[in-house]
Amino acid sequence: MSAALAMGSRIARLPAVIPVLAVLAAFIVGLLLIVATGSSLGQAISAFSQGAFGSSYAISVSLNRATVYALVGIGFVIAARAGLTNVGGEGQIAVGGIIATAVAVHGGVDGLPLGLAVIIPVLAASLAGGLWGGLAGVLKVKAGTNEVISTLLLSFIAIWIVYWTVQSTDLLRQPMTSAATLPESPTVPMSTQVPLLTGSYAAPVTIGVVIALILAVIAAIALARSTFGFQLKFVGMNPTAASRAGIPVERMTVLALFIAGSLGGLAGAIMLLGEQHSLKTGFSSGYGFDGLVVGLLARGRISGVIAGALLFGFLRSGGITMEMAAGVPTALVQIVQGLIVISIAGAAYWMDRRSNA
Repeated sequence: MSAALAMGSRIARLPAVIPVLAVLAAFIVGLLLIVATGSSLGQAISAFSQGAFGSSYAISVSLNRATVYALVGIGFVIAARAGLTNVGGEGQIAVGGIIATAVAVHGGVDGLPLGLAVIIPVLAASLAGGLWGGLAGVLKVKAGTNEVISTLLLSFIAIWIVYWTVQSTDLLRQPMTSAATLPESPTVPMSTQVPLLTGSYAAPVTIGVVIALILAVIAAIALARSTFGFQLKFVGMNPTAASRAGIPVERMTVLALFIAGSLGGLAGAIMLLGEQHSLKTGFSSGYGFDGLVVGLLARGRISGVIAGALLFGFLRSGGITMEMAAGVPTALVQIVQGLIVISIAGAAYWMDRRSNA
């Protein structure tokens, strides 16, 4: 079992109040850092509030970000139940975005009836993300490769594939009309774009929010009440005993990482087809790594994923506005996120040492 997974199991045993206290402590330190930079604390707080939930537009953008974090976090929890640590959310998002764009722009789906113009690119992206995650599973069961290393390295490969596809006119780059033409894909057709719940760009929350909530409920029920969830837990606790009990450990390993990857691919499709509408270098913006933290801090619970995703979604939105309006670097938000992780991990380690003393 990897060190990350061992720490995750310690975090899962923490009382629920510990993450809450860690978040509060991190926010207090963040406020002190704002003062230390010489920025106006009142102006920074006002800007943060405005960017996070000061308008229907801000709330919608925050919810869309939380959707991506939630999907990656759910995948992390599913993989962790099988004793696996999926740190490849960033790459799985990237692969999903590439395939969603390719199918939407060049797949001949524009104008298909019954929502198929949206459904087909989304499903293709989910499948691609699943295959990208499943590849790490195959490497683990066939070659003994640690999934932490393989999923991380596959992420870097996927990020560079995005760069390649948007730089090459033979792949996804839009036709170059001048030297100023940006290296990005053509805009996906309107019929392939993920619909907005409100129908208005004044509050552009996408249907991805509903999809994430439905998948969260399904995942929670499956992990708690299904044979599949029991087998995953058995494999994670003791793969040798699970194998002797007739559970196909290798198949479950690949399947767990496939599911995690497919959720990452789905997140990439929702980002691309729901908000950005064209593939650009760096379009995933580190969301996969933030989603990893959300999954790690969820304490093995899907409800924890939703709470963490909302927290990080509003944090990211507020931080961007805080930088623009108050001159406070967005890096401060990353510091706060890091402090939350360190606080919870430290509490888990301290309680584990205390219980073993």
